[in-house]
Amino acid sequence: MTRSARAAAILLAATACQKAQTAPLYEAIPVERRNIVVTATASGVMQPLLTFSVKSKAWGQIIEMRVQTGDEVKKGQLLARIDPRIPQQNLTQAQAALDKARAALTTATAQFKRSEELYKSQSIAETEYDAAKLAQATAAATVVTAEASLQTAKDAMEDTQVRAPITGSILELDAVLGTVISSPTLGGGTVILKMASLDTVQDSAMVAETDIGRVEPGLPATITVDAFPNRSFDGTVLKIGPQAQVVQNVTTFPVFVNIPNPGHLLKPGMNTEVRIHTGRRDSVLAVPNAALRTPRDVASGAAVLGLDKQIVNEQIATTAASSPGGGGGQRGTDTTTGRQAQAGGQGTFTSPNGRVITLPPGVTAEQVQAAITKMRSGGEPTAAERALLAQVFVRSQRSGGGARGSRGGGASNSYIVFARRAGRVIALPIRTGLSDQDYIEVTAGLTDKDTVLVLPSASLVQSQQQFKQRFQNVTGGGLPGLRQQPAQTGGAR
Repeated sequence: MTRSARAAAILLAATACQKAQTAPLYEAIPVERRNIVVTATASGVMQPLLTFSVKSKAWGQIIEMRVQTGDEVKKGQLLARIDPRIPQQNLTQAQAALDKARAALTTATAQFKRSEELYKSQSIAETEYDAAKLAQATAAATVVTAEASLQTAKDAMEDTQVRAPITGSILELDAVLGTVISSPTLGGGTVILKMASLDTVQDSAMVAETDIGRVEPGLPATITVDAFPNRSFDGTVLKIGPQAQVVQNVTTFPVFVNIPNPGHLLKPGMNTEVRIHTGRRDSVLAVPNAALRTPRDVASGAAVLGLDKQIVNEQIATTAASSPGGGGGQRGTDTTTGRQAQAGGQGTFTSPNGRVITLPPGVTAEQVQAAITKMRSGGEPTAAERALLAQVFVRSQRSGGGARGSRGGGASNSYIVFARRAGRVIALPIRTGLSDQDYIEVTAGLTDKDTVLVLPSASLVQSQQQFKQRFQNVTGGGLPGLRQQPAQTGGAR
């Protein structure tokens, strides 16, 4: 490379360095209204709500199998037939025994009536009369026994036809045509097939221990599966399993989510991704989480912006003092809302995790408790009960319920942001609410006319300053060789 080319390269590098130094060290983000949704994400597996193992009460060889895996069947529909020859013979014998017993009863009854007339005329002894009476009672008992045997034989004959216990889908065939069914009294019988109702399926999601405190029955959930990547399914949290599972030092709890499945698109065994909506704020002021600063790193932010630290601290103190309640306006609003709710006669409900929820007008704690109890017992909530639970929990989330989930960003906290207001860059204390990890709700301190500045972190600023200092110590304030080289090469020229 020639000296002129080398000089041009050095000049270009110096120009680039100067442009990099004059480039802004922050990003200006307008304060806008957004929807903040907080979810607890977990992986799960789809499974039927209830699975039935269909067995036959009869024993013998399967001579007819009318269904296959995947068939949809109605309750009472014929599934399979067992060889009926032996039950048919037993039924015939039981019918004959009953006919014989009835004939004997007729004879014994007639004999008893004659004996009774003779006894009244003192033509026979009392012992003969008693014998006739006993014979008639014995014949009557024999008829009852024969009738019971006949009914048992009829039931055994009917058991040779295996029918569907519910309306559902055939999941698995455990026996085929020609299989010999063992006696149900020996080993509990043989399973012919497994079936389940897929109108409502259940997702068993493993939720991390850090998120389980924000999950409770009745919360809405969104489920996605690989089979339908562009579609989501809505569900409702039914209950939380009490027993934790520890895998590779990670503690999770099973959370059971019921999902309506009218089209039977969701199949047992599908792997799922579950998002449980633990908090939501619609159309609220929000700023990026990266714009938040704590009192400990305000000084580094002021240094990046070239502001005086003392002036910044005065701005923060002045703004905090002039805000309602000394920056505690959000708490005051919540307290006022609570008093108004009590004055309006609204009731409260204590959730299973101890959280007190103010109920909407017209909703009682008994209604909410009944719906939750029904879901915990495995029952399917009605559309009205599902709407009631959604109304209660969504209302609680919008009225400050997010404070319960502080680990998920739901608590009301105080932070400091650097904002551009009326053409000036100032430090403002703000109060925040729900966070979705990217953006956070602003409950006090900013308006939609402000612009917040996203600054580098304090550690990044410190490392940049250390690098700049080392750079100056080595180069004397310029590029390597740029200060010393011209003096040495000038004499050479």
